[in-house]
Amino acid sequence: MPTTSAPASPPAAVSPLHAILRQRVLVLDGAMGTMIQRHPLTEEDFRGARFADHPKPLRGNNDLLSLTRPDLIQGIHAEYFAAGADMVETNTFSGTTIAQADYGLEHVVYELNYESARLARAAADAYSALTPDKPRFVAGAVGPTNRTASLSPDVNRPGFRAVTFDELAAAYHEQVRGLVDGGVDALLIETIFDTLNAKAALYAVQQFFDEGGRVVPLMISGTITDASGRTLSGQTVEAFWNSIRHLPLLSVGLNCALGADQLKTYVQELARLADVHVSAYPNAGLPNAFGGYDESAREFADVVENYLKEGLVTIVGGCCGTTPEHIAALSELAERYAPRRTPHPRKPVRERGRAVQRDGQPRLCPPRADRRLRRGAGRGPRAGGGRRAGTRHQHGRGHARFGTGYDYVSEPDCLGA
Repeated sequence: MPTTSAPASPPAAVSPLHAILRQRVLVLDGAMGTMIQRHPLTEEDFRGARFADHPKPLRGNNDLLSLTRPDLIQGIHAEYFAAGADMVETNTFSGTTIAQADYGLEHVVYELNYESARLARAAADAYSALTPDKPRFVAGAVGPTNRTASLSPDVNRPGFRAVTFDELAAAYHEQVRGLVDGGVDALLIETIFDTLNAKAALYAVQQFFDEGGRVVPLMISGTITDASGRTLSGQTVEAFWNSIRHLPLLSVGLNCALGADQLKTYVQELARLADVHVSAYPNAGLPNAFGGYDESAREFADVVENYLKEGLVTIVGGCCGTTPEHIAALSELAERYAPRRTPHPRKPVRERGRAVQRDGQPRLCPPRADRRLRRGAGRGPRAGGGRRAGTRHQHGRGHARFGTGYDYVSEPDCLGA
């Protein structure tokens, strides 16, 4: 069976996304599944020649089309770029070994993610060449998988879990490796209905970075499942944010499940809380009796315009039911409005170390030094008792490699030595 490999990636330069998001609203693409459904695909389209003899049915495995119908997937990316999208997501919403196990395709997961990223990268590069003043980007789509680490699928066994944290982390690690090797500009962990699943993905990303993988910005998007205002695992917007706010994120946002009108309340709450860029890509209204979406591009854009008028978001796009027509309408809107301004500079939360100023630049104290600072503030460098620790946390690899803009300083420096 052919496989795809890629050379080890060097550490990333500073992403241009940070500067762009300070200057203008960035437009994300719309639904991949909605666009695929416009084409009358058969089982043979999903199989191609390579999987003609595969023992399991493959129709409905949209991610596989990156291997068997790459022309279709790259064409959809191109349609969204032509409509004005600044960034498209890779066709990898179900691109983990856990999700692909339903089809018996765990062995192609790396290749599937690599090729999906490569297709999106090619489309982005082609449109960037056409509009050098408007570079185009690729977000590696990391979906929630079809299992949850926080809830039991069996009502008779509430303590049972269909998947473990370690299994999720291993699955996500392979997906992330394929996406980054394939050339994505950022990773978008999206449609989060269980924050524990998301934390497994974030753990896998950090592990990949620590192993020397190319570092890219991180984007997070949760899902409020209904009018209760909670994720499927029971978190409110504020609880969701507090669960992930310690991470050095490019953006946090909400997507799916609700239309723009229903989602707005929760986007307002997130914008009130978050000190990073905020994204929103709602559905084209609520589904009708047949599971379709009826909200037109103009109706969708009219509602999303209120997000921009109120300065709630920096990134807008569409989820289920949205098409290039919806994204074209958003692109026109985005040109009229300034991006959301974060309420205060991004800084780590206290359990991961305290920010201090050294030579006019922000630096991060190691967590142990920060605890001693809080216990003995104003009582000298040895306040808090115990001997002064060494500098083993000095480089703070985890935070620095995520690209927060903070570097660790030595513990004695934090304590005032």
